[in-house]
Amino acid sequence: MSALDMPVGELITFAVTIAASGVVSGLLAGIFGIGGGAVLVPVFYQVFQLLHVDESVIMHLAVGSSLAIIVPTAIRSFTSHKAKGAVDMELLRKFLVPVPIGVVLASLTAAYISSAGLRSIFAVIMLLVAFRMLFNRESWRLGTRLPENPALSMIGVVIGYLSTLMGIGGGVLNNTFMTLFGRPIHQAVATSSGVGVLIAIPGTIGYIWAGWGNPLLPIASTGFINWIAVALIIPLAMIVTPYGVTLAHNLSKRKLEIGFGLFCVFVAVRFIISLV
Repeated sequence: MSALDMPVGELITFAVTIAASGVVSGLLAGIFGIGGGAVLVPVFYQVFQLLHVDESVIMHLAVGSSLAIIVPTAIRSFTSHKAKGAVDMELLRKFLVPVPIGVVLASLTAAYISSAGLRSIFAVIMLLVAFRMLFNRESWRLGTRLPENPALSMIGVVIGYLSTLMGIGGGVLNNTFMTLFGRPIHQAVATSSGVGVLIAIPGTIGYIWAGWGNPLLPIASTGFINWIAVALIIPLAMIVTPYGVTLAHNLSKRKLEIGFGLFCVFVAVRFIISLV
């Protein structure tokens, strides 16, 4: 049964589920600087499964649609954090070229990698980040200053590459990177929103290219972007993201770390189950 053959009541239920995830993703974008992708990808994966989208393109469609949604939410989150003076603009300028290079490489990879491969990458990285956040110690530092080039540029490429394959805005990896070098979590969150802009815009274009002309895609899809999902979530996410920013600046460092770590565990377990 295709999505178009489903009862209206079920389609409404799916639409409500996606809309609710828009509220959650918007809050997460502001609180954690992650663009909401870490929650949108698993939600999209589940919904597209229920709509009987072909298994070979479900994860690609979830990742691509997530990146398209991250574009406005990351911009909104970035401008809100920048207004509070929390963004490391010097680091963002140094990431201006390396991060998009990683995005381009990931888009090329997405054209050939399997759905299971994308899910495996997603789960493993989220578990590693969760461990870091939940069991964090002040002694867990790689240094007191961020690396200089060329090391910094290489890190930017890796952040752009893995984040694009995961459909996230870069916050998951950039938060970890910055805090490992002694940067405050609030500054890491704020700066990650800017990294999300550098990832989401070229990433969206890349996933459109990677899936262009694929006959297995559902209605209203351009490449690996489904515009119905995008249209449902963006307005809600844009509205609630500033509230997430306010919450982030009112929470303690440890509460942010624990909340982010638990969230990563939840998402990772969901994808591990899907691989069994």
